Amino acid sequence: MNPENIKLKTLEMTFEGTEEFRGDANQIRGFFASKFNEYDQLHNHNTDSFYYRYPLVQYKVLDRIPIIVGVNEGAEILKGLFDKFDTVTLPHGDFEITERSMRIKKQDFGLTKGIYFYEFLTPWLALNKENEEKFFETSNSGEQKEILRRTLIGNLLSMSKTFGYTVPDTIKCDVDMELRRSKYKGMDFISFNGGFMANFLIPDFLGIGKGVAKGFGTVRMIRF
Repeated sequence: MNPENIKLKTLEMTFEGTEEFRGDANQIRGFFASKFNEYDQLHNHNTDSFYYRYPLVQYKVLDRIPIIVGVNEGAEILKGLFDKFDTVTLPHGDFEITERSMRIKKQDFGLTKGIYFYEFLTPWLALNKENEEKFFETSNSGEQKEILRRTLIGNLLSMSKTFGYTVPDTIKCDVDMELRRSKYKGMDFISFNGGFMANFLIPDFLGIGKGVAKGFGTVRMIRF
């Protein structure tokens, strides 16, 4: 560990049933928000703005497997709820849990001397209204890439602020992205698939960008 890093406590909770899981991340979030409404961290409602408190509980579905990730206080809350539910209520019916697992880790986060490569496992919602206009006003791919680079740095600084971590030097990064136009709840939105490299350590399965609590922007380090 570099002296510039901090340690984050992370918890990954997964569960399986006799049938394939057919829900999405937002539906899992809805279930937890209604069943355990007393925990604000489970239903942070400010996650659709770029100026948000970074969500400490994040819901994802990766390869049809639900995964709920908690960081620091979020990890403590999830640990206490681990065996407090046997079904997940979804719009199309209840999902009966037959097996569940929990992994708790201490992981490095922050600026590092080395360069690390990451892939997005779920679409990255990079653009807010202002930088979306700038992005599409230019047809220069270099300028578009620079907008995404600056956005990525902003995402990492936002995360750092939530964790009380002051980034001690310049974040260096590059992106390799492909634009996607998608629909979500009947609305069009722009997202990106691909990956990036940065002199920054990010624990696997944390999200960056907008919609993190609902599973968007989930990253994983590429290990060569």
